[in-house]
This record gives sequence, C-alpha cells and structure tokens, in this order.
Amino acid sequence: MAPEEHSDYIVHSVNTPHQFSYENGILLTEVEPGYARGELNVGPNSINPHGNVHGGALATLADTVGGCCACSKGGSCVTANCTLEFLRPATGPKIICEATPKKMGRTLSVIQVVLTNDQNMVVATGTYTFFMAQ
Repeated sequence: MAPEEHSDYIVHSVNTPHQFSYENGILLTEVEPGYARGELNVGPNSINPHGNVHGGALATLADTVGGCCACSKGGSCVTANCTLEFLRPATGPKIICEATPKKMGRTLSVIQVVLTNDQNMVVATGTYTFFMAQ
C-alpha cells in the first residue's frame, strides 16, 4: 500500500462510528509519514467535576494520535508504555494533539505528543512507546 493510501486508511479507520476514539469525541485530522494530528471536541462526557477536560480524555486523545503517528509509515501497533505530563487545566471547546517520532523502529516506536487548547496554550505533553506488529 502506498504511503498516502495507508494514511487515508488510518484516518478512515479511526474516524469511523463505533470506534472507541470516535465515540469519545476524537477526530483524526491529518496523518503523513512521521506525523499525526487530531482533536478532541470537548463535550459533557469529557469534563471532570471541576469543569476541565478529564485527564483520561486527554490520554485517550494522545494515545490515539500517537499510535497513528507510529503506524504512519505502515503496519500496526499497540501501546507498550506511556507518560503524560498535565501542565495546566485543559479548557475550551477543542483540544488538539500533534505527534512526532523520537524513534521509528521495527519493534518499538517512541512518539512525542503535544496537546494544546484552542488558544494554542500547551496543556499536556507526553511520550508514548508502541510495540510495532509485523
């Protein structure tokens, strides 16, 4: 499969109803080799008791977009490890995640994620490690 066909396949797969990320308000907006971008459309189901975006919703966004970045050159993957640093309360109608590789490997890929709010303020950063299926 050509790289652009694989990217289209990833976007279509993630943005399909009844997929976990889709049902949780996540929309994958861009995938190209070595890069992925997606957004969380904040709704009542993604808010914590303090009125901010729940950390689990941010982690779901980061894991989804990070995994798409890891698979952006082909193949499939599963999360092996992750860290996420919550830097400030996440607020606003949309949270955006961009993912870039630190290392793209045959067995493990390490992906850096940066999450920003609609005012372009960084709300969280993290590192996700993915096991690459052959």
